[in-house]
Amino acid sequence: MSEKGQGLDVLLTETRRFPPPEHFTEGAIVRDRGPYESASADRLAFWESWAEKLDWFERWHTVLEWEPPHAKWFVGGKLNVSHNCLDRHLDGPRRNKTALIWEGEPGDVREYTYERLHREVCQFANALKDLGVGKGDRVAIYLPMIPEAAITMLACTRVGAPHSVVFGGFSPESLADRINDVGAKVLITADGGYRRGGIVPLKGNADEALQSCTTVKNVVVVARGADLTAKVDANMREGRDHWYHELLADASADCAPEVMDAEDLLYILYTSGTTGKPKGVVHTTGGYLTQVAATTQCVFDLREDDVYWCTADVGWVTGHSYIVYGPLANGATVLMYEGGPDWPEKDRFWDLCEKYGVTIFYTAPTAIRAFMKWGEEWPDKHDLSKLRLLGSVGEPINPEAWMWYHRVLGKERCPIVDTWWQTETGAIMITPLPAVTETRPGSATHPFPGISVTLLDDVGTETKAGFLAITEPWPSMLRTIYGDDERYQETYWSKWDGIYFPGDGAKLDDDGYLWLLGRVDDVLSVAGHRIGTMEVESALVDHPAVVEAAVVGQSHDVKGEVVAAFVTLKGGQEGSDDLVVELKKHVVEKIGAIARPQMVIFAADLPKTRSGKI
Repeated sequence: MSEKGQGLDVLLTETRRFPPPEHFTEGAIVRDRGPYESASADRLAFWESWAEKLDWFERWHTVLEWEPPHAKWFVGGKLNVSHNCLDRHLDGPRRNKTALIWEGEPGDVREYTYERLHREVCQFANALKDLGVGKGDRVAIYLPMIPEAAITMLACTRVGAPHSVVFGGFSPESLADRINDVGAKVLITADGGYRRGGIVPLKGNADEALQSCTTVKNVVVVARGADLTAKVDANMREGRDHWYHELLADASADCAPEVMDAEDLLYILYTSGTTGKPKGVVHTTGGYLTQVAATTQCVFDLREDDVYWCTADVGWVTGHSYIVYGPLANGATVLMYEGGPDWPEKDRFWDLCEKYGVTIFYTAPTAIRAFMKWGEEWPDKHDLSKLRLLGSVGEPINPEAWMWYHRVLGKERCPIVDTWWQTETGAIMITPLPAVTETRPGSATHPFPGISVTLLDDVGTETKAGFLAITEPWPSMLRTIYGDDERYQETYWSKWDGIYFPGDGAKLDDDGYLWLLGRVDDVLSVAGHRIGTMEVESALVDHPAVVEAAVVGQSHDVKGEVVAAFVTLKGGQEGSDDLVVELKKHVVEKIGAIARPQMVIFAADLPKTRSGKI
């Protein structure tokens, strides 16, 4: 942590201060410190007040049951997530409000009102039932960024089937690992998707993955579009594979939502760990929806006429919480885009912002640094005057990227909410409130009301520079690691008694502002995505030429961190440029493109500890 700590000494002398703009504060949803005061006075009553803003079929009898490290929130309560995201908006003016605006990389566009989205979700929920999916059955989703990603997630919640969304950039082997771990009964995929002008062969990847999966009985295939479908052979297997549009054509639009317990499993999402096997993070229904709905409204100051765009992929937790569940629970208009920010030109994002009148923009520091590198001329081509709030997520943002974001995109009038959270926390944990908090470039500022955070050293003593620690349970917290509660306890709760360890370091300045340092365990943060060093090392050692591998993070001016690999070769093997290319390709095949090493260095030997560890 020492190098990162030295870097933070510079941040801790950061003197630039940005109070909330007066024009923003006047109409803000949260404009004073009231939520902090009420949460401080009675944390459970604070969260209960947010739960009461949702629709419940039956009210809870206990707000929290806490037997460390296991929490149950809103015990006895009954609700349904899709009902809260869709049905409850249909009785008033939101019925005809645009819920989802989608643009594909080639420029195709679809818009869904809340009524249309509700109808298609109900139709697909009935299609799932016809395929034998019921409450508790797991469904894997492997789709590009298309409306059907959100629709199928919501349909799963409607029938009470936990979903496990797998990022479309993951390899067939990674997909198979996740399908097998959850025991998915159905896989939902597409014939393909677009990325920077190329076609991602999702169905082909899925077919390869399914060769080693025994639990999947049915595969639903979304036709991405006539042009792509004409170019890709979906290789539909009779009796197993079904076209999404054909299932919908035969399905009723009348589907009552399943009554779910607050602690029923909502979804399983995989994240990298310090050991080779990714962890299936378990999120449940009532507490999760309460916190994502609360944070969406308060952190983004979400108002009825906003057009909200989170640029994440639904395959990551940011997409789950802040594209689908949080915004739709609040009746928002959400923009969703399929492709990259630089296709066909480096102003694609700004073209979308101008075209659809985006008012709230939430992206990653990696993207912001790329925008900086490309130059101001790209956003300057477009009218971005409707932007009123900017957000950052995925990794700590360096002060100069923050300032560029503020000056070039925000025109010095948009508050920036720099948010810290993770797959395991489910929802935002540390953040400014845009009309309340004076912001400082590079600081995530303070815990959200109702969140208890401190910094501890190895033995659990409070310190100004150390490990981030969450001292009280929160509604959207993970409940366990799927099928491995022992790993859950060991990973998150063994460092200190009854205190959650997220794996990040931080510093606290004299004014009580938090400055996140990044990971302090064997997990890299590459372009805001977590990659376990052990995963990449295992993939490299799987190659027949490699006997040992060690992976470290290397700083990168755009991605923050990239993968650097040191390998020793088996006897008789010699390092070469061709082998470097082959090893990089092998990692991509085993894990996915996000894990591709930036650098591969051949070494005669790797240093070992006395116990023989690298």
